[in-house]
Amino acid sequence: MDHSGTHHGHGRHGEHTRQAGSRPEHGAGGASWSTAAKATLHCLTGCVIGEILGMAIGTALRWGNVPTMALAITLAFVFGYSFTLFAVRRAGLGLASAIRAALAADTVSITVMELVDNGIIALTPGAMDAHLDEGLFWAALLGGFAVAFLVTTPVNKWMIGRGKGHAVVHAYH
Repeated sequence: MDHSGTHHGHGRHGEHTRQAGSRPEHGAGGASWSTAAKATLHCLTGCVIGEILGMAIGTALRWGNVPTMALAITLAFVFGYSFTLFAVRRAGLGLASAIRAALAADTVSITVMELVDNGIIALTPGAMDAHLDEGLFWAALLGGFAVAFLVTTPVNKWMIGRGKGHAVVHAYH
């Protein structure tokens, strides 16, 4: 088990928590909307790349809806986690600690985004059967991302304000 960075990671997180509590943007109301929006955009970027790639691959290969969505969701999690993983590894966290940090930072955010985004796609008439060259495909997908951002930002604000979610890795980037 890789413990490199574990002590370093906990120490830095503790320092971040104390510093964050004293800054005006993290006052009694928790994290600022700006902080929450930045965390959500960070997470959304990985989700967008993974999901578009998965939807494009599944649609191009003429897979059914379920395997296409499964691939898109899987890739959204992979890319979402990998962005955080690479950032905290660059900051010097050991691999095992970096994986734990990425899971703690992004799991709820990615899950909410994927539920909202895929729910919108599934509920948009004709979107599940649309092809890559159809506007409906892109409108449902991108519209779903926009709504997912709006729904996930308050979730991230709440979590960061309590030292959870993206707050776990905030000190590393």
